[in-house]
Amino acid sequence: MNPFLSTALRTLLAVAAACALTPAGAGTFVRMQTTQGAIDVALLDASAPITVANFLAYVRAGDYSYAMVHRSAKLQNGSPFVIQGGGYRWLPNQANSSIPSRGQIPDEYSAARPNARGTLSMAKAGPNTATSQWFVNMTDNSALLSASNNGGYSVFANITVPGMVIADRIAALQVVNAGSPFNELPVFNYAGGGVNRSNTVLVTAAVELPAQTTHDRIFNYLEATFPQYVPNVTGSSGEALGYTFRYYSGSEAYVGVKDDNVWYYLPAIHGNTPQHFGSVASVLAAAEAAGY
Repeated sequence: MNPFLSTALRTLLAVAAACALTPAGAGTFVRMQTTQGAIDVALLDASAPITVANFLAYVRAGDYSYAMVHRSAKLQNGSPFVIQGGGYRWLPNQANSSIPSRGQIPDEYSAARPNARGTLSMAKAGPNTATSQWFVNMTDNSALLSASNNGGYSVFANITVPGMVIADRIAALQVVNAGSPFNELPVFNYAGGGVNRSNTVLVTAAVELPAQTTHDRIFNYLEATFPQYVPNVTGSSGEALGYTFRYYSGSEAYVGVKDDNVWYYLPAIHGNTPQHFGSVASVLAAAEAAGY
């Protein structure tokens, strides 16, 4: 295994173990590709079916393409509270605009799904008013966002470990007051004055990931964890020479599984020699620990 990859894999295992995530299993996964990196979310299909169906309706219609992460709220002590998106989009060569509502949905708040750090929940103006807006809990908001607050906020997904790395990156950005509803707008490469589209955090695409077979879980995990080697836009899948693989045309890279081992092929770095990444068991364990 490449020494860098070996070190990174050990680090991810340690971080995932510290977060004590429950393996996601066969639930639906969505990747929100942002200008800061990919946020993968494991949807809670069985326990929040109405909220999940509503979220997927926006995803499948492309409504979240170029959606802004328009809010990065802090607690009184200055630590991150939530990052929020899904309400506004900023298409190329256009002004920012509201994402059209698909209608309000009933709350599915449950104390069994608390607003803990690393969960995805629905924003709303009052009981049973959620539409398109979602937020990532950046700290343990279980008590603050419980049933006693506005009837509770519906958690419907868990963010993977690599996804929370990106969420933390967004939460650490500079925040400016760009006027309502952008009073807590996260920005980057900002030099003052008016905020441009290039300064805002955008969800450039939101897509469902392939069904969660063992191979899919491994490939999805590798894409999110090592985008510098395998771009985290899902590649094309196939089978050849005993490998089950994904291919990435932009980098001419492959990741594949063969004989209970995971391999990667990066011709720009290693020529024509496939490189061993690890056993299926070890990489799957890392993927499970990371929430895949």
